[in-house]
Amino acid sequence: MAKPNYSFEKRQRELAKKKKKEEKLKEKEARKANPGQGASDEPAEPSQGSTPATDAAAENQAAL
Repeated sequence: MAKPNYSFEKRQRELAKKKKKEEKLKEKEARKANPGQGASDEPAEPSQGSTPATDAAAENQAAL
């Protein structure tokens, strides 16, 4: 029976941790660059033109 290569397993775990950390950092930077957009993987709301809130804001702006 072959003996386990613990250093290889450790290296694989370290690489997985590093990859996960880099992905988190990229997501954090994306959120910082686009505040209010939410998570990049899941859109907060489907974009369908204007929402009632933006319509009301536009009407209030036009009234001024």
